[in-house]
Amino acid sequence: MKPKNSATIAVRAGIESDSQYHAVVPPIYLTSTYGFSQLGEVPQYDYSRSGNPTRNTLAEALSDLEGGAGAVVTNCGTSAMNLLVSALLGPDDLLIAPHDCYGGTYRLFDTRAQKGDFQVLFIDQTDPQAVAEALAKKPTLLWIETPSNPLLRVVDVKQLSQQAQAVDALVAVDNTFLSPIFQLPLSLGADFVVHSTTKYLNGHSDVLGGVVIAKTQAHAESLAWWGNCLGSTGGAFDSYLMLRGLRTLVPRMKMHESNALAIIAYLQTQRLVGTVYHPSLSSHAGHELAKIQQLGFGSMISFEFAGTNEQLTQFIQNLSCFSLAESLGGTESLIAHPASMTHRAMSDEAQLAAGISQSLLRLSVGLEDVNDLIEDLEYAFSSAQ
Repeated sequence: MKPKNSATIAVRAGIESDSQYHAVVPPIYLTSTYGFSQLGEVPQYDYSRSGNPTRNTLAEALSDLEGGAGAVVTNCGTSAMNLLVSALLGPDDLLIAPHDCYGGTYRLFDTRAQKGDFQVLFIDQTDPQAVAEALAKKPTLLWIETPSNPLLRVVDVKQLSQQAQAVDALVAVDNTFLSPIFQLPLSLGADFVVHSTTKYLNGHSDVLGGVVIAKTQAHAESLAWWGNCLGSTGGAFDSYLMLRGLRTLVPRMKMHESNALAIIAYLQTQRLVGTVYHPSLSSHAGHELAKIQQLGFGSMISFEFAGTNEQLTQFIQNLSCFSLAESLGGTESLIAHPASMTHRAMSDEAQLAAGISQSLLRLSVGLEDVNDLIEDLEYAFSSAQ
């Protein structure tokens, strides 16, 4: 019987698959090449760029978690995005993307469009008129990021997928912020799911990786061909680490979120905190939608610092449990200044259009004791005042 529960899928990925020595945990296949049993007969694995047992075990687990037909594991999240647009888009094809997406996503799409690889249009996907006008242009691919990075905006995946389908456009969803534990885009109508597995799926900030998961077998096979062609596939040892991290995904996600909700309640009491962005808040524009399409609210938090630049600097410098760093989803708590860090590749005009201010801070809430995290914030706010 093939397990269906996400916790079981994550924990049991590859367990007892070793047919030679019956090791409970699957071995790492660090080979670059494989022997042919005889001339003219191509084996299942011939070269690790095109196929590796360890990587394939991870790909199958991630595909099962998202409810897909197949997946390609890549060497980083950006590589996963690049693989998908390379496989689907040509010079005459239009890509519709959110104007408030991750800075690296914006940089990749914008730069490749400037080279003439495809066309891109960045829009506010929370604006129905903007969506309708964009889809009227007959795009090939609609890219969705929900909740968005860093403002946690939520858009309706099911509705957007139906609208895209009506104009024969494919839909891809970046599900990095929530993981398949808190959101399942393929079940909502998307054709592809993309993750930076560097983040929550691995969860330990010690390896880079990405994945593209396809709803159909045909798309999965096409992506596998392109992954081999472009050389974007991930390594065996990285895949082993991802599998190890994946086994604790469910309890980690639950604790991440629990800590985040406590911190949100604390932030709302602080004089130096302006707007707090998180879908769990009833004041959040996407709160009701998040309750419907998400299985959890997640643990990424953004907020406006309601003080001077000097106070903001003082606040960050006095944190000890929150490291000033990019990335997210690890066991450790991080704080980032999107305008100068994760989204610095965007122009000032693009940041302004997306709503990214110089006072915006983003928290990736880790697995430390939540009382220590709140005390750390309290000390930093007090020092800033």
